[in-house]
Amino acid sequence: MKLLVSHPTLNANSKNLVIGLLNNRLLYKLFTSIAIFPDQLLYKLSSNPKLKDLKRRSLDKTWQPYTRSKSFFEFGRLLASKLHLEYLVKHEKGIFCIDKVYQKHEKWVVTNLAKAKKEGLSGVYGYEDGALETFTKAKQLGLYCIYDLPIGYWKSARLLMEKEFDINPDWSSTLTGFNDSQDKLNKKDQELALADVIFVASSFTKKTLDEYSGTLSEIKVIPYGFPAANEKKEYQPLVDRKLKILFVGGLSQRKGISYLFEAVEGLQDKAELTVVGQKAVPDCLALNQALEKHQWIPSMSHNQVLACMREHDVFVFPSLFEGFGLVITEAMSQGVPVITTDRTAGPDLITDGKDGWIVPAGSSKAIKEVFEKIFETPEIVKQFGIEAQNKAQTRPWSVYGQEMAEALSSLKIL
Repeated sequence: MKLLVSHPTLNANSKNLVIGLLNNRLLYKLFTSIAIFPDQLLYKLSSNPKLKDLKRRSLDKTWQPYTRSKSFFEFGRLLASKLHLEYLVKHEKGIFCIDKVYQKHEKWVVTNLAKAKKEGLSGVYGYEDGALETFTKAKQLGLYCIYDLPIGYWKSARLLMEKEFDINPDWSSTLTGFNDSQDKLNKKDQELALADVIFVASSFTKKTLDEYSGTLSEIKVIPYGFPAANEKKEYQPLVDRKLKILFVGGLSQRKGISYLFEAVEGLQDKAELTVVGQKAVPDCLALNQALEKHQWIPSMSHNQVLACMREHDVFVFPSLFEGFGLVITEAMSQGVPVITTDRTAGPDLITDGKDGWIVPAGSSKAIKEVFEKIFETPEIVKQFGIEAQNKAQTRPWSVYGQEMAEALSSLKIL
């Protein structure tokens, strides 16, 4: 069996999928937009601080024979974003918007499928918003269609998030995920309908697909892996100092951010909150007023985020709708216990009351109750943190890649 993986921008999960396929000799080709290898000029240029965004497009040299890239539209998107040319990247309309990047990428992939089948291709692996044309052509050619849904189903998202407009109207302007056109939403449904198998990274994401009105193929849940858990955290006794609480993520009500602010209200003498992330919108009064009360850092590099995590006692991720939540695995890998909700990958990763806490989504009271437990028994910060890091060490990214390869190998592909 040989599979073609199509992902225009690549991220941690898609890269580790490719590693798993390569290790198990299942990869036909990776089709992406920007791929930079050590012997290329772009690789040398990426060492320039102004071009640091290119660094994450660097791939291992062993991938080079298997990688095809076509980068014009993605380069255009990156450049337009860097120059703040908003009209060029306007949602669904701009010539270099992410939707156009995906569309152009798919058209290119489709032109290669017939030849790829003659060369032994068995199936295509596509991601949400970038698989419809690929799957349509693949079906015509008799190729197997494998779909990856990285975040929950859109209908479920709307049902859950619309409640926030009534519950927390002052925060509603930060809910920016309702901008997709009906045409784009219809395409998401068509992708799901064409899939021969669907992969998701959390039980919650699988549950959201209950809102799909048609019949779906088999849904397989394989959680992502943890980053390297090598750094040892120094646990400082919680004596004569405040509990250090951290949140990292987009500052949107989808992340449940208002419930965290409510949970720390009145705890100023016992706790201090640091918030790392960019505002979803600049003019939400409720958000701006809340941030003034706490330490706010708009952005950090990935390594800085990991270091910041190690400096805190507990990480809170109160998301109301999350396909996974990579910050959960990042915090646990750094020895920091996590408080998160039942609408993330938390239930798949955390043993509640042993290496972290799972609370109901949308409940500041439940978050505050965990804080109170910590105040009563401060030694559990270290106890849970060590357990969290031990958990992270059992499931590095390589385990995800291998499990994906094994699951794909087991498919009955004609």
